[in-house]
Amino acid sequence: MAKNKTTATQSSVFDFLQGVADEKKREDGFRLLELMQEQTGLEPKMWGPSIIGFGTYHYRYESGHEGDAPLVGFSPRASAISLYLAPHFEGKEALLARLGKHKAAVACIYIKKLGDIDTAVFAEMIDRSIAYTKKLYPE
Repeated sequence: MAKNKTTATQSSVFDFLQGVADEKKREDGFRLLELMQEQTGLEPKMWGPSIIGFGTYHYRYESGHEGDAPLVGFSPRASAISLYLAPHFEGKEALLARLGKHKAAVACIYIKKLGDIDTAVFAEMIDRSIAYTKKLYPE
């Protein structure tokens, strides 16, 4: 079975964010770090070379594939800031409609800048995403 590419590392979250070339994305990264740490009550950790994750859960699919992943996370990428949440949770579509300017994929939301979204709505999405994931994958 293939090994997961994105695993928790000992790399510094601060150093990673300091290395973000775009000044606005770097500032938004530090603001997201603060917002997500406050909302989750969890310490940030690097997952792979470019994802900042909060918390962890262990998943196992029916196929037998299993691994660990962050409960929620983000990555300030060159084209957009990626926000990682559960693919499904109660009220997701309604919250996305109120979030602000974004593009959504199954488990990822893309924003150009933090100022484009309503951070109170995003905070609610974080809470619901974590609750859903913990219910789906209890410890």
